Amino acid sequence: MKAKMNRVVLIFGFWITLSLVSICETSNDTWNKIREKKARIVKKLKKDFRKLKKQEGAVKLVGGENEYEGNVEILHDGKWGSVCDDEWDYLEANVACRQLGFDGAIKPTTNGHFGQARRKYWMDNVYCDGSEEELFKCRFDGWGRSDCESSEAAGVICARDQQDRRDRGAIRDEVKAKPEKQRIKDIHRQGVAIRLAGGRVHSEGRLEVKLGNSDWGVVCGDGWSLFEAAVVCRQLGLGYASDAVQTNFFGGEKMPMAISGVQCHGDENSLVDCLHDKVLDCPGSVENVASLVCLRDMPDLVFDHIELMRTAHLEDRQLFWLQCAMEENCVASQAYRIQKESENWHLETRRLLRFTARILNAGTADFRPSVPKHLWEWHMCHMHYHSMEVFATFDVLDLNGSRLAEGHKASFCLEDNQCLPGIEPRYKCANYGDQGISVNCTDVYRHNIDCQWVDISELTPGEYVFKVAVNPEFKVGEMSFDNNAAICRLRYTESFAAVHGCVMGRP
Repeated sequence: MKAKMNRVVLIFGFWITLSLVSICETSNDTWNKIREKKARIVKKLKKDFRKLKKQEGAVKLVGGENEYEGNVEILHDGKWGSVCDDEWDYLEANVACRQLGFDGAIKPTTNGHFGQARRKYWMDNVYCDGSEEELFKCRFDGWGRSDCESSEAAGVICARDQQDRRDRGAIRDEVKAKPEKQRIKDIHRQGVAIRLAGGRVHSEGRLEVKLGNSDWGVVCGDGWSLFEAAVVCRQLGLGYASDAVQTNFFGGEKMPMAISGVQCHGDENSLVDCLHDKVLDCPGSVENVASLVCLRDMPDLVFDHIELMRTAHLEDRQLFWLQCAMEENCVASQAYRIQKESENWHLETRRLLRFTARILNAGTADFRPSVPKHLWEWHMCHMHYHSMEVFATFDVLDLNGSRLAEGHKASFCLEDNQCLPGIEPRYKCANYGDQGISVNCTDVYRHNIDCQWVDISELTPGEYVFKVAVNPEFKVGEMSFDNNAAICRLRYTESFAAVHGCVMGRP
């Protein structure tokens, strides 16, 4: 019996020894895989914890098909709110994704890519330098201060893990290729009829389409803009597009959804020449109905590129003299880092590319701001109210079209500075007066006014593209947007800058 027990112990010990040897011989790759798996689990737990935290400044993603994508919402004063896409770019998207525990952003999204904003906007004009750990630590206009519409929700597509970072190029391609679009007339060859319905007058309402012999249906409002509305107004002989809205205000929520993802350049003669989703895909389809308002008379802004070339010049200026402009985000983010880190920040010098912006209204109706008068903001630098939060954009790009200098989104007070003979100026900024640009009148922002510049302090000498655009977010309808931007060449040396070769184009 004792011998038998010894044999059992011996066999058991031999088995244990073999197991230990087997474990010891396990490859380093296996151990590395185990460690990587544990690290991913820990990271996911941290991310989930951050998402669940109901503390001031917490963020979450909504409307996406997966947890790593969606419109960004932020918690303030115990309530969730949306983030507007004004100034929304990779820097801001990266901060939001890192706060959620992801490895950064693959792509920032705008124009309600994941559906319309569901809540009040908490943040607008968000400026991040990329070093912030949480989104609310970036500069922005202030909690709840926004003029954005529900279609301007900012969103992100985040990198899920290290594999995403390695496959980022492929993921970007997937994002761009989805959903697939094709011209309407190439899919629906039996003919397409359109009409407006539900409006108070014949020139407004929801857009209804009839595809071949099918019943009348509505168009998904996802991505619906003034460009698509302009084609509809032209096709129906109703003039120009004044408004393009995504709403069921004109009814249609009980009608079938006919097509989605309509995308036009704006100069097509018929809606069938535009692109649309091959497969119907409409987020929030009950209230997301494409609607529009057409008008016969519309404004038409024309930017004076000759005046831009004539007046462009460099100025070096100490931050001490730019403190007011810094409050309006008129300098690059490096200036704000210097302000935080240096006691003598006010002695540091910034290099500014100054120029005059001269804008003519060549249309048949006055250009009026989209924001009602009681929402205008007082700007201390200019000592008057600004009626449009983003009336112009100033950008320096490389020759491939990538933005280099941070650029600047400028608020303007709109008034009649110069008018053609026989035209009486109607709009003045002084004394809280009405703002706008009359037909055949010009608004002039001279180069010596605060914020009428681009901060190019970090730009190296070379050849660049300089682009100035007015009404860049298309918040006010016009006859045409093809003359709203000046795209110019910029030659920059250490002591000289020349803007030349400007052509007109679309923002």
